[in-house]
Amino acid sequence: MLNIVLVEPEIPQNCGNIARTCAATGSRLHLIRPLGFDISDRAVKRAGLDYWHLVQVQDYESLPDLFAQHPEAGEELWLATTKAPQDYTQARFTPDSWLFFGKETAGLPEWFRTAHRERCIRLPMRREARSLNLSNSVVILTYEALRQNGFPGLTGTGEMAE
Repeated sequence: MLNIVLVEPEIPQNCGNIARTCAATGSRLHLIRPLGFDISDRAVKRAGLDYWHLVQVQDYESLPDLFAQHPEAGEELWLATTKAPQDYTQARFTPDSWLFFGKETAGLPEWFRTAHRERCIRLPMRREARSLNLSNSVVILTYEALRQNGFPGLTGTGEMAE
């Protein structure tokens, strides 16, 4: 199962959109604290996130906490960053890949990017554009990882009337 990791996300709407992507694709969502919003049951219900029950969400105190609980994440990780030397089309995702995304205002920590330089990937864009929206970046990489693996567990047909 694909794993989406948000490191210190700040904007609740982005997390909501990403959670919806996880619900639609069967991906797990991992959140690294601190969070810029409340994910309690009460807050989720108040926000009207009627798909939240379809998302497997786990939160962690830090990146080391995530790796302590999921050592396998270190074997199949990919870090999304505008600073990456390679673009995402060079990545070979597995069905169990872990896709890491940084907070909206600062991205992933430099120490983490440096430690995994060969696993850093970027979305090509114009030099003048700072970055894409976090939720857009997540959906692009999620669907590329799923495409590379034949869209496991997802329906391949629609129901268009003739």
